[in-house]
Amino acid sequence: MRREGGFDLILISLAVALGLSLYVGRMQAAVTLPPESRALQRHFYKKLNKCANVEPFVRHQVSLWWNREKNITAKLLKLVYADCMVNGCDASILLDGPHTEKTSAKNSGLDGFLLIDKIKKVLEIRCPRAVSCANILHLATRDALYFAGGPSYPVYLGRRDGMESKASWVDLPSPAISIDQGITYFKSKGLDDMDYATLLGAHTMGKTHCANLNDRLYNFNKTRKPDPSIAKSQLDELRKQCPKTLKKGQKDPTMFLTDDQYRFSNKYYSNLVSNKAVLKVDQDLLQSYNTSELAHEYAAMFQHLKQQFSLSISRLGGLKVLTGNQGEIRLNCRFTNKNNPYT
Repeated sequence: MRREGGFDLILISLAVALGLSLYVGRMQAAVTLPPESRALQRHFYKKLNKCANVEPFVRHQVSLWWNREKNITAKLLKLVYADCMVNGCDASILLDGPHTEKTSAKNSGLDGFLLIDKIKKVLEIRCPRAVSCANILHLATRDALYFAGGPSYPVYLGRRDGMESKASWVDLPSPAISIDQGITYFKSKGLDDMDYATLLGAHTMGKTHCANLNDRLYNFNKTRKPDPSIAKSQLDELRKQCPKTLKKGQKDPTMFLTDDQYRFSNKYYSNLVSNKAVLKVDQDLLQSYNTSELAHEYAAMFQHLKQQFSLSISRLGGLKVLTGNQGEIRLNCRFTNKNNPYT
């Protein structure tokens, strides 16, 4: 499988930096980013007075946070996904308000906002009115992923912040979608099935609520039986953690998606090729030839996963970016400058 598209200097630099190579079999790593991301630049802030050390400042703050809260990596990855896949990578997910993307039911449980606030506060002191919240979000996510054992990839910068956020824009799919629906959704945003299979690898980290897999364990497709694709040993373990009925007053339990919990690894793919994925959306990667081939490669070769994840998250980070005179540089990531109560 090969992505088509032309090359430019930025994309060639990205490919070299990532060390991308041919995959085993018919898969080949792509070196194309969304066309709207071409205005982004590497080391964007080094040309600005007093801003040359923006990236080290961000990494230091993320390091301090990650050392005491390992789940920050999963939280930031969710924020990037929720932001970019809805209305483009403009940090609209960070905005407060009664009718914002943050308040949508589909974004329930999102977290990580306090770290972004902390980084923004530091950078406004060191480099005032220069660093967008959108760029902070992508730099912080890259660094948190690295601390969790993931790749350290180049983040191209120059994003500006969106000036509005509406909950009605939120069209994120549910965990119950089929693989065809998931791939179609990704393609509608400018990504493809390679990105779908690769970015789902973020499920190596983090948790899910038992409500998201109750039907899979006890009433799959209304058969009153479990999903036959689950390995028997995994079914028994999942049922221990997620009982069929909850006791009165008991909250919906949560469970880790893999044993690695807070580490970026290929355990997610090892599980699903053994029919031990927790969520049906993950197990379904084996239902498509292209995604199944990738899943088996990633399960066998962690380095290939790291390489392709670097590119896929860079492709995600280039969707509908605002650059130049578009948007604004927010002074507070929770408010547009027009609506900022602190100015």
